[in-house]
Order: sequence, then C-alpha cells, then structure tokens
Amino acid sequence: MADKTLKDLAKEMKGIDICFLSTHGADGDVRTRPMSNNGEVDYDGESCFFALEDTFTVQDISNDSRVALGFSGKHWKFIAVQGSATLSKDKEAFRDHWSKDLELWFKDGIDTEGLTLILVRAQRIHWWDLEPRPMLRPPSAPGR
Repeated sequence: MADKTLKDLAKEMKGIDICFLSTHGADGDVRTRPMSNNGEVDYDGESCFFALEDTFTVQDISNDSRVALGFSGKHWKFIAVQGSATLSKDKEAFRDHWSKDLELWFKDGIDTEGLTLILVRAQRIHWWDLEPRPMLRPPSAPGR
C-alpha cells in the first residue's frame, strides 16, 4: 500500500524545474534528455513538455509512446514516473501550458515552427527518500 498520495508527491515535486525524459529509439536504445518541467505547476499525474517535431524526442514518442521521467529534489527526494506520452499540435493547448521561460528555447513562442506539446500520463510512480518506498498508481492509470 502506498504511504503517500498523489497530492503528497505533488508537494515534493513543486519547484523541480528540470527532469529527465527517457524514450525508446527506433533502434531499441533508450534515449534520455533533460526537459523543462515548469516546477511551478501542480502535479496531477500528467506532465507537459515542449519539443520540436524534428527531434529524436518527438520521433521516438511517435513510434513508441512508453516513456519514463526522473525527478531529483531537495533532501534526497527521487521520483521515477513510468507513463504513456501523446503529442499535440493544438495551439490552445500550447497556451494552456506555456511559460515565458520557454522562450529561451523557442524564440517565437507558441508560433515556433514545428512546436509540439508532449503530454505524459503517469501509469506508475516510484519514489525514494533515504529508503525505498512503494509504488503509486494514479487514479487515471490503466488497470485501475
């Protein structure tokens, strides 16, 4: 039985801006890269990221939606999320998830050519502090 709720984990994730997103390449290799997580957003089992359509990130997700996220926070907090990713070109969704800081990477904002929104829905969440902890399945996860 999980000793934390999704709301508890969301509090611990607050303020973590960068996480690692892992995808599966067409060659079977796992590819991992840092992504801006916008640590000011309240986590609800979904994470949103932006990338360009011609990147390995988007190409990998197009071929295999299984992804993993890795977070590292203060005081030896580590969170690993396994989930499924979807891709969107919906500018209204861009607006809903946009942060001015993203213009560091995407100079034309939501009008950046090839901009793609990646939505990761958690299926399993593992966490550790100073000792291993059980897994949490968000209410929206398959198999619940």
